[in-house]
Amino acid sequence: MKQREYHNITAIIQARMGSTRLPGKVMKMLGDQTVLGHVITRCKAILSIDQIIVVTTVEEEDVKICEEALRYGVTVYRGSKDHVLSRYYEAAKQANADAVVRITSDCPLLDPIISDKVIQCFLNHDYDYVSSGLSGTFPRGLDTEVFSFNSLEQTFEQATKEYEFEHVTPYIYQHQEQFKVYAYANKLDQSKYRLTLDTDEDWQLISRIYDELYHGSVFYWEDICKLLEKKPELIKINSSVHQKRLGE
Repeated sequence: MKQREYHNITAIIQARMGSTRLPGKVMKMLGDQTVLGHVITRCKAILSIDQIIVVTTVEEEDVKICEEALRYGVTVYRGSKDHVLSRYYEAAKQANADAVVRITSDCPLLDPIISDKVIQCFLNHDYDYVSSGLSGTFPRGLDTEVFSFNSLEQTFEQATKEYEFEHVTPYIYQHQEQFKVYAYANKLDQSKYRLTLDTDEDWQLISRIYDELYHGSVFYWEDICKLLEKKPELIKINSSVHQKRLGE
């Protein structure tokens, strides 16, 4: 049964130019929009979200991020380069968010329908944190996390490890004695697919998917899945890419 009311559900998209493996990836063009533009567009299609904020750093190179976000009519918050957790907390506090949806800008194939289901699961139960990534059943790149502002505030005040600052939510899901955590699972295990953008191989695959499916509007995981089943050779493009672990 629903225990708490949330009136300001805020999607916070983290973005910066300084990627270690693929610098400037969020400003690469996929058709008529940048990667960041597509992520924002897909977030706007998530029905449960009330507002969107792009959080980036105070570094000069990230002025481009700010300009792109403003072009799409969303709010921008600039903060610490390395302490991403503080960026989330400060942006959420400034926006008076009472629930936060964490989105990373390297997910231009984010599915608004799946994201909305994750948020609805959070809203309809007495959870502090719900994640589609935690179950390990969705493709990497469709990850959505939603958590209460109170949980974010506790995390900001209590986290001490560097990877907790960088990845925002590990403190929550690694302290389940403190938080009510739920892993939102897919009906099928489709974790073999990698749809995130971290390397050149990822870029090649995502570019191919957009070439096949993008016609000026959002397409969905169901469409991508059909394409990959029809053309299984596409999966091989980034099949050897190693996903970084916490602390790497």
